[in-house]
Amino acid sequence: MLRLFSMVIAAGLSLACLTAYVLENYTVQPTISGAGGHPRAGQPPYPGPGMDNIFWFIQVSDIHISRFVDPQRTLDFQKFCTETIDVIKPAIVFVTGDLTDAKTKNKIGSVQHEIEWQTYQTILKQSRVLEKTKWIDIKGNHDTFNVPSLKSANNYYRKYSAFRREGSFHYVHQTHFGNYSFICADATLSPGPKRPFNFFGLLNQNKMNELSKLASETVHSNQTIWFGHYTTSTIISASPGIQQVMSTAIAYLCGHLHTLGGLMPVLHGRHSQGTLELELADWMENRKYRILAFDHDLFSFVDLTFDKWPATLITNPKSTLYSSPGHEPLGKIKHSTHIRILVFSPSQITSVLVSIDGMTIGSAVHIRGPLFSLLWRAEDYSSGMHYIEVRAQDTAGRTTIEGHEFAVEENRVLHFDIVSSFILLAHHYIMARVVFVMVLLANIMLIIAFRYQRKPQLKESPGFFTLTIFSFHMFSKTSVFYYPVLLFTCYTAVGPWFIGEVIDGRFGACFVFGIVVDGHFLEGSLTFFIGILQLTFFNIPLICYLCWCLLLRCRGACFRTHVKYVGWIRTVPMHLFLAALLLWQVYACYFLLITYGTAAFFLSPVRTWSVVLAVGLVYKAWTLNNSAIRTFKTEMKNCRYS
Repeated sequence: MLRLFSMVIAAGLSLACLTAYVLENYTVQPTISGAGGHPRAGQPPYPGPGMDNIFWFIQVSDIHISRFVDPQRTLDFQKFCTETIDVIKPAIVFVTGDLTDAKTKNKIGSVQHEIEWQTYQTILKQSRVLEKTKWIDIKGNHDTFNVPSLKSANNYYRKYSAFRREGSFHYVHQTHFGNYSFICADATLSPGPKRPFNFFGLLNQNKMNELSKLASETVHSNQTIWFGHYTTSTIISASPGIQQVMSTAIAYLCGHLHTLGGLMPVLHGRHSQGTLELELADWMENRKYRILAFDHDLFSFVDLTFDKWPATLITNPKSTLYSSPGHEPLGKIKHSTHIRILVFSPSQITSVLVSIDGMTIGSAVHIRGPLFSLLWRAEDYSSGMHYIEVRAQDTAGRTTIEGHEFAVEENRVLHFDIVSSFILLAHHYIMARVVFVMVLLANIMLIIAFRYQRKPQLKESPGFFTLTIFSFHMFSKTSVFYYPVLLFTCYTAVGPWFIGEVIDGRFGACFVFGIVVDGHFLEGSLTFFIGILQLTFFNIPLICYLCWCLLLRCRGACFRTHVKYVGWIRTVPMHLFLAALLLWQVYACYFLLITYGTAAFFLSPVRTWSVVLAVGLVYKAWTLNNSAIRTFKTEMKNCRYS
């Protein structure tokens, strides 16, 4: 009982440490002192009634044009490139990766389909979108599935994309009121393995040095935005880390996570240096896109659903939640003379009603293009937080309501959702490594400790805890189980999981710490998560099931008679439990076969061979009758059980 109590205390302390770590690193203090943190905070020009010092652009991500599923996805994207772009007229369009789906028909394998890329290029040409705006499309992980090198014929990005720029780069948007820098952080893998092992991006030291150089080029720009496909939490980056390198930027735009299957429809966060990280929901299923604007260097954006009009973006006063005192001149809000709103619609806008704190203050006047403005007295809202709401209506009778909290005088930074911040900002690959090592060591140390610890003396009526401890002693002290399980657990950490075609025509080996293919080493990331699942849902449950079987054997049961010892209520769930974990492992073998080929299936100790090992150990547990089993039977002979 003392040991159990110690384990509970240890688990509680670990959970408390994890909670403290999350709260300390992924919540932001609600107030940042210093109203004039930005050097241009009090300098004119200020937001007024004119169409000056403002431009807007668009982001769309994770299009996943597919030859097999959802043809409407492609048709809607074509409509987006014609009607939506024609209405919004953005200065730039950023397409942040996963232009194509690159999956096989069964959705398991991965291959670059040239027809998907041709479809994407055809849409760009037929819509003539490249003549209307600057179109910057970059690669995502799906665009590098099964691509052996940048020069490979399968690298269709360099043939069919609009921008065709490999690697990271710096794009400068020039206006008469200043220059705006946009830096692409290309973390896609080269070579690009098949799925799922390029879910994490990689920035080695050379790439980080290149990004640091690009960041230094933005010193004279009005504002800087970084963009890429991966969230920073899914990028393995060398020192000083991707979040540190982009710390002078006001925002980082990305995609990749697809709202996590609908669980997190909004994934926004803020780095410790103040940079916003704004993941955009996918086009593939959710048809999302984003309008962003710089209005007198104040950054604003709104996430929208395709074909929902009017599209409304309030640029002044901007949202306090997305304010960054060190990166933008928030002091211009209190000097502004007008509320400024961008409203887009294929139909004529009939009214733009503005209310603050629930009170209607007037109807905004159309200035030019999509810009509407309304005279206001910023000093009337100088204290505290306020809520602005805009109701826009067009001649088609469509109405949208957009609003946010704002502050005029206080440089206040509001909390982002802690779950979103954790998902976006945590170094998940590091946490996965730590958890994997902890689970691995706990597994190994447990069976070794029982191997060399003296087994307890059984009382006449042993309890559940005593029998559990006794069963682990039986397992660890029976060599036919102890050595295979111990060696297999250690092999999971050091040996190749499989050897096969990591890329078509390129043999490689997958380890928990990374993948070796075609002379390249790709650092482990998702492999550690898979390793945790392997240990937690196969290795450890198998040990527990073997202990249960051995305990029944020592009570005199065999496979045909064990039901009468424990009853159907306990027996059926245990066997179903074993069947479920075996089926899970068999499916993993099938996935390996379909994805990486026949060689990987047969040369996979951690997957295919482990199924054979598990079946053999279970068979031995019910049939073995050596001296060790007979000794344990003798010790349990006089025990009574409830």
